[in-house]
Amino acid sequence: MGLVMPKKLWRKPLDSKEIKVPEATISIAKDLCKGCGFCIEFCPRKVLEESDQLNKRGIYPPKAVDEGKCTLCGFCTAICPDFAIFCVEKKSKDDDNDGEK
Repeated sequence: MGLVMPKKLWRKPLDSKEIKVPEATISIAKDLCKGCGFCIEFCPRKVLEESDQLNKRGIYPPKAVDEGKCTLCGFCTAICPDFAIFCVEKKSKDDDNDGEK
């Protein structure tokens, strides 16, 4: 008899309706990129892919496919040897109204 795995491995957090996932803006310094592809390969949410435009080095730098899937983990920023990519949190309308009632 083999090991029986449950169909659903993770449970939904009890406060999932209260938690707001931050929205990201991904900035890429295209001319600094040397095309190693680490950010594309190791992105846990597969947000990046190779673009179809060449940079000054003759390399196809990454581009953001879907910024909405980015969770601001910062792994792309940490793994990039050229410091050519970084992510920042978008300001929401709720942030502008903090403290005002």
